[in-house]
Amino acid sequence: MKKMLLITAGLMAALSSIAQANDRYRERPPVVVSPDLTAPWIMQLGGQVRPAAAPGYRVQPTRPQVIYQQQAAPARRTLFAPRTQSTQIRPTQQAEPARPAQRGLPVQSASVRANTPIKSQIEPQFLPQMVSYQTEHAPGTIIIDTNNRFLYLVMENGQAKRYGVGVGKPGFEWAGTHKVTRKAEWPSWHPPKEMIAREAAKGHFLPASMEGGPENPLGARAMYLGSTLYRIHGTNAPWTIGSAVSSGCIRMRNEDVTDLYERVNVGAKVIVI
Repeated sequence: MKKMLLITAGLMAALSSIAQANDRYRERPPVVVSPDLTAPWIMQLGGQVRPAAAPGYRVQPTRPQVIYQQQAAPARRTLFAPRTQSTQIRPTQQAEPARPAQRGLPVQSASVRANTPIKSQIEPQFLPQMVSYQTEHAPGTIIIDTNNRFLYLVMENGQAKRYGVGVGKPGFEWAGTHKVTRKAEWPSWHPPKEMIAREAAKGHFLPASMEGGPENPLGARAMYLGSTLYRIHGTNAPWTIGSAVSSGCIRMRNEDVTDLYERVNVGAKVIVI
């Protein structure tokens, strides 16, 4: 009988505990997750209890919501900025101007210029041309008009082929009649001692000799006149044609002296006026 009373009392006590437990957890407090998802804890909020602020965040005291501000990360260099963001240009850099293709204009290749402009054009009247030329001299004769800077090769039927030339500078003019005594292709140059001394006084130092080639002042061809030091020759400075710049020689463009060279034989008469 006593055992039955004890069992009954125990059951009633257990049922009473379960009822109290159910009443206790009938309304459970909300579960609030920390805004820092990497934080290792979960905050169980009850009533108006505020959570402790995690590092790098601050909590607004008048509102139950958690408001946080992330700490500024160290500046990193971005290679490509999103299209929706405006790219800020540093003061030390300048924006590249829009190219013609970006502005919808046709692209035109720019001309390339040398650092030092090189003169290569001469006046049109000094280019080779056939002219009417009346003379008593036989075809094949060369007549050089130093005043007008023209060389005439007399041809048949009152015609002559005219070339522009460079002649002796003031103090080096001369006139006379000679014959072509020798012809040479890409001749070597041996400036006379008087010329070397004269140029040295000006600060220009000439070599004792120079092999033939494009840089040689005698150019591509040379026709030597009599026993003198004068020649009809090419040049490495074609822009001087039509000027009085030489030391007495008659200079021509390389293409012109080559043409004349093929038309003239050794022994041809040369008249300088």
